[in-house]
Amino acid sequence: MAVKKILLLGNPALRSKCIPVKNSSSKSTRAIIQNLRDTLDDFRLRHSFGRGIAAPQIGSAVRIIFIRLNELGTLINPKITKRSKKKFTLWDDCFSFPGILVGVRRHEWVEVSYRDETGAMKKLKATNGLSELLQHEIDHINGILAVDRAISTKHIILRSEMRPVAKCDPCLDFNRLIFYFA
Repeated sequence: MAVKKILLLGNPALRSKCIPVKNSSSKSTRAIIQNLRDTLDDFRLRHSFGRGIAAPQIGSAVRIIFIRLNELGTLINPKITKRSKKKFTLWDDCFSFPGILVGVRRHEWVEVSYRDETGAMKKLKATNGLSELLQHEIDHINGILAVDRAISTKHIILRSEMRPVAKCDPCLDFNRLIFYFA
C-alpha cells in the first residue's frame, strides 16, 4: 500500500480513543494493516530500530497495532486482560516524539486478548520487552502517550541528554533502553 507520515506530538489525532474494528477482513482494515506494516518497515530501514506502531500514529482512528517482535504481527482490538502487580522502570521513546525519552513504569507482564488478521481470537502472555511494547502501543489506541505516563516532569528528556540523567537517576535502568533498541 503506502508508507504513511507518522503523526507527531501535538497532533490531536494522537489523543483520540480509537474505535473497535468490526470486520478484520474488510478492504479498509486490510489497507490500514498494510500501511502500518509498510510504515514500520520503512522506519526500521531508515533508523535501524523500531518494534511497533499503532494505527493512530498514521492517522487511522481504529484499534489496530502492528508489532515486529517475536513474529507477532497484527493485533486487532487488543485489550490487556491481566497485568502483574510488579512494575519495572525504563526510558521509553516513541516515533511520534523523536528525540525525546520518557521515564515510565510498566507492568512486568501482561495478558492480552486480540484478533489476528484472519479474525481469529487470540491470547498471549507477554513479559519483558514485549510486555512493555504492548502496553505502549495499546496506550496509543486509547489516546494515551508515554509522556502522559512520565514518572515526573524530570523524567522527560532529550535523547542527547539521556546518558547523564541515567547515571544520576538509579531508578531508571539504562540497560532497559539498550534492550528497547535492540
